[in-house]
Amino acid sequence: MNMIQHSEEIKAGLRQGFRDGTSKLAQRKCYGYEVSADGELAINKKEAEVVRWIFEQYAEGKSLGKIADGLARQGIPSPTGKPKWNREAIDRLLANEKYTGRVLLQKTAGGRDNPGYEDRYLYHDTHEAIISDELFQAAQEERLQRSRNPEKTLAMSMTF
Repeated sequence: MNMIQHSEEIKAGLRQGFRDGTSKLAQRKCYGYEVSADGELAINKKEAEVVRWIFEQYAEGKSLGKIADGLARQGIPSPTGKPKWNREAIDRLLANEKYTGRVLLQKTAGGRDNPGYEDRYLYHDTHEAIISDELFQAAQEERLQRSRNPEKTLAMSMTF
């Protein structure tokens, strides 16, 4: 078996896991969550407060830079442990539907954003939500209004 065939088999296996709901990627940890002893996502209370604060600040009109400055003033390190959050990390956090208790798989395809070229798989109630659907939607609408590339933002945002 050559490398291309092997790669295609791996991709086919991943897609099958997406389709039948068995993909381990649905339980991938992100800021605000930790993995419990039974392998499930559980809320990290301290980080969840930061996530809520970021969403609320953004929905109230604060810029990514102002939010980063506010986090630095509070002494809250970035998800990678750096003393200051960058705008990109905050924007990725704001775009992550996982904070609503849902998981969207296959957001990327071939190393690029997947605006619908490949099937995407949305799972509901996979873990406890940190924010409400309403707050998430408010942030997505704000992201769309501020976007320099509204087609990409619209394609990657979620409608519940």
